Amino acid sequence: MPAFKPFFHASMLLLASFSLQAQPSESLQRLPSDILGVRSPAERVAGAPGSMRITDRSCRSMPLGDVRRRIVDTAVQEWAYFGFSVDDQVRAYAFSQQTSQPFSQDLSRQMPRAAFAPRMSAGENARLASSIAGYWAAAPDSDWILQRQNANWNAEGDGARWRHAWSAAFISWVMCESGLGENGQFRRAIAHHTYIDQAIRATEGRDTDSVYTAFDLGEAAIEPGDLLCRGSRPAYRNLAERRAQIGVGARTHCDIVVKVDSEAQKIMVIGGNVRGTVRMKVLQAVQDEGEPLRPVSDNGRALFAHLKLEAPAIALNALDNTPTLQTLPCKAASPEQCFL
Repeated sequence: MPAFKPFFHASMLLLASFSLQAQPSESLQRLPSDILGVRSPAERVAGAPGSMRITDRSCRSMPLGDVRRRIVDTAVQEWAYFGFSVDDQVRAYAFSQQTSQPFSQDLSRQMPRAAFAPRMSAGENARLASSIAGYWAAAPDSDWILQRQNANWNAEGDGARWRHAWSAAFISWVMCESGLGENGQFRRAIAHHTYIDQAIRATEGRDTDSVYTAFDLGEAAIEPGDLLCRGSRPAYRNLAERRAQIGVGARTHCDIVVKVDSEAQKIMVIGGNVRGTVRMKVLQAVQDEGEPLRPVSDNGRALFAHLKLEAPAIALNALDNTPTLQTLPCKAASPEQCFL
C-alpha cells in the first residue's frame, strides 16, 4: 500500500468555498490499515470498466459496541476519498426564513457560492468506478447491475455515469465493512426500502435480529451511526405511510448521521450517490421543549424515518474525532471548521 499523504490539498479547497468538489489528487487516498482498518471497496472487484466483475462479497463481524464508531469513521473516509463535497442546507434555510421563500433544493442552488457542486466529471467517474462497483459487491443479487454498467462503459467509455442509483449499495458496504456481517442484523440490499422495512418490523417485534429500529422524526434522540431516510416516490411523510406499503418497492434514500449539534441546531449526514458522489449534508434542525433535536427536512423534502442503531452511544461530535479529520493539517478549534 502506498504511504499515506495528509489531505493538505483537499483541506485548502475546503477552506475556500462551500461548493466543494476536489479534483482527483494523491492527497485523497484512503487511510492506511494501521490508522483505520477498512478495506478499500475496490478490493472487492476485478477487471477494468467494461469487463469488471465482483470477486468478494464477504463482510466483517464485530462486537456491536464497536459498530457505531466504525460506521461513522468508514463513511467519513469515503467522503474524503470522493472529495469532501458539502450540501450546506443551514445557510439556505436561514435565507428562506429571511426572504419568505420556500426552502427547497432550487433555492439552495440560487445562493451565492451555491452548496451544490456540479456532478462528477468523466475523469472522476473513471477514478471512482472500481470503488462504486465495490459498494455493489456488498449488496446481494447485484451482479446484473454491474453487467449493465459494463455495457455502459463499453458504449460510452470509462467516464460514463452509473446507470443505476448506488446510494443503497453505499450504505450496504458501510454496514458490511463496519462489522454488521450477518445479513439478519442489517438487510443489505440494492434498494433502501429493504432495510427500512426491516427496521419497521423490528420496532413491531417481528424481527428480533435487526440492530436498527424505526422511529418517526422527533420520537427518539438522533445519534451518530443512525440513519435518516426520505421517500421520493412515494414522498412519505411518516412511518405509518410506509407501514401501509411495507414490502412494496419504493424510491427512497437514507444518509448516515455523523454529527449532532444541538447548540447550532444542525445535523450532519453522509450519503452515497448524492448528485453522483459521496456527499455530506448539513441539515437544519429544530428542537421543541423537552423533545429530541430533529431535522427540518432534506432541502424541503420530508424525512419520514429515523432508523436508530441499537448499540452503545458515542460522542455526538463523532465527526470531529474521526481518523480522517484528525489527519487534516487545519488547526481550527473544531475540525469541522476546516470544511464549513
